[in-house]
Amino acid sequence: MDIHEFTKQIEAEFEEVEPGTITPTTNYREIKSWSSMYALIVIAFVDANFDVQLSADDLRNSQTIQDIYNIVMAKKTN
Repeated sequence: MDIHEFTKQIEAEFEEVEPGTITPTTNYREIKSWSSMYALIVIAFVDANFDVQLSADDLRNSQTIQDIYNIVMAKKTN
């Protein structure tokens, strides 16, 4: 999965986001509906689709969708 498909799938997890408004450079914490619930949704999405465990530190140390994607890809290759 490339970054654009990853971004589209993450965007689909957000109920109140207009399709096409999230990009790889979007700071996900600035998404209006962002909450700890969405953090858990993103963690579950990554686990289900990539078999990769994101930690709270991974989210704390990232800001953009691209950051999350990079972490997932790095963990997937290890």
